Amino acid sequence: MGFSRREFMQVLAVASATGMALDHRDVLAAAPGAGERLYDVPKFGNVSFLHFTDCHAQLTPIHFREPNVNLGVADAVGRPPHLVGEKLLQHFKLKPGSAQAHAFSYLDFSQAARTYGRVGGFAHMATLIKQLKSSRPNALLLDGGDTWQGSATSLWTNGQDMVDACKLLGVNMMTSHWEHTFGAQRVQEIVEKDLKGNMEFLAQNIKTTDFEDIVFKPYAMREMNGVQVAVIGQAFPYTPIANPRHMVPDWTFGIQDEHMQKMVDEARSKGAQVVVVLSHNGMDVDIKMVSRVRGIDAILGGHTHDGMPAPTIVKNGGGETLVTNAGSNSKFLGVLDFDVRGGKVQGFQYKLLPVFSNLLPADATMQAHIDKVRAPYKDKLEEKLAITEDLLYRRGNFNGSWDQVICDALMQNKGADIAFSPGVRWGTSLLPGDTITYERMMDQMALTYPATTLNTFTGSQIKEILEDVADNIFNPDPYYQQGGDMVRVGGLQYTVSPKAEMGQRINNMVLKDKLIEADKTYKVAGWASVQEGVQGEPIWDVVSGYLRDRRVIKGVKINTPRITGMEGNPGIAF
Repeated sequence: MGFSRREFMQVLAVASATGMALDHRDVLAAAPGAGERLYDVPKFGNVSFLHFTDCHAQLTPIHFREPNVNLGVADAVGRPPHLVGEKLLQHFKLKPGSAQAHAFSYLDFSQAARTYGRVGGFAHMATLIKQLKSSRPNALLLDGGDTWQGSATSLWTNGQDMVDACKLLGVNMMTSHWEHTFGAQRVQEIVEKDLKGNMEFLAQNIKTTDFEDIVFKPYAMREMNGVQVAVIGQAFPYTPIANPRHMVPDWTFGIQDEHMQKMVDEARSKGAQVVVVLSHNGMDVDIKMVSRVRGIDAILGGHTHDGMPAPTIVKNGGGETLVTNAGSNSKFLGVLDFDVRGGKVQGFQYKLLPVFSNLLPADATMQAHIDKVRAPYKDKLEEKLAITEDLLYRRGNFNGSWDQVICDALMQNKGADIAFSPGVRWGTSLLPGDTITYERMMDQMALTYPATTLNTFTGSQIKEILEDVADNIFNPDPYYQQGGDMVRVGGLQYTVSPKAEMGQRINNMVLKDKLIEADKTYKVAGWASVQEGVQGEPIWDVVSGYLRDRRVIKGVKINTPRITGMEGNPGIAF
């Protein structure tokens, strides 16, 4: 007898009422076919792409809380991805309290996470990919980048664990961003040695600084069910700004609309009936880019970690383009199907599927790989540093609780008045009562330039730093948004006005109830400097020592700035 979606949701409701996490075996035993029906995506059309992005080296299932602050400014106000919480559910017509509501929003996170269990994991995603490919045998699997960086094992293996996992997963094409923090030499070594004959490394916008020669293949073409398709790669355009320039000294990046148009036209001239861009621009940049570049059928986007259940459709001189973004942490898998007839796209179907590890059995081959690469580090990964009584997370325009812990550790260790921590979007979440293992701590800081610092800045310099970062986030032109989220700040309180002019967004800076003085100097701790040759104790030694000393983390006071001028903005909820 068949098992309906309604009946499946009743099973979930029972689990929710009991506060228990679902195990796929329990669900399937109680209701045969439940897990399969959740991921039942009937084949549509004749051209298919599977897409994941920003997994940040998370091979095993984790928790990841979506943001409650994702502010849009100028044209982006109220437009995806700048919707959070209930506004997001309403826009995409997602049922409150459902599995999808948990996957796509921060609402009731701790309770929902206990109900629905962990998400992601390459072994579980491998199972889903195989299931989808059974009805789409020629589908291309695309990796949007930020894949090799973000975990302890990726750092300790120089990215090799992820390279091998992606080969095993069957990735056909990829583009890049944090990959370059392993250095240009390592990237080229992987591309020429490991990926050759396995997958294409695509980037139309990476060129040499001297003669502007294209470093990597700009696009790749394939035939799918008699239809020629082209995939163009777009690496993160601001890599040498957001990350250390000295790691890629001989390459330029950038958005390069004119060259993108040239690549689209070239692919079309070679017979491509479908052109998609595998992008690591970020969603706002993608939306602007396709308003200027014609002939792109879809953007399969990443960088901003926005899990968007449906595409944004952008009209341009060539018709219209679908813009998607597929979240992060191997938490989602995008499925884009096109119906191509008469040499052009006639229709599409798009689904962004949450990867619930309790509802997808682990693929045995992938799990064996994961177990093997983790084995040499098992004891270190599982070291218990502390217990958290708070929800620890990082994601959103301003501090999360994980960020606050890092800032508190820096201030204590360095004897600093103020701490700055990078506004990166990667980093997994922990529920109240969870053990903080060495692995979960490293999820917040596993990068190749971990040195901590202590500097003396004047009040004026502190304001300049905050103003510069704020402009990266809140500049009304997305092409000038060159970083992640706002630098995380410890010790210092301030007011931010995102809609103000550049240089006027940061005000009322207060330290210990006293206004910051422009000419007075302050001790500021930090880490992850993009300057070359910075020396200092690695951040993981600072934070692990802090956690071991405390043993229990509780009552974390998140240093959220006062936000003005954003009343009614659907991208903020407290």
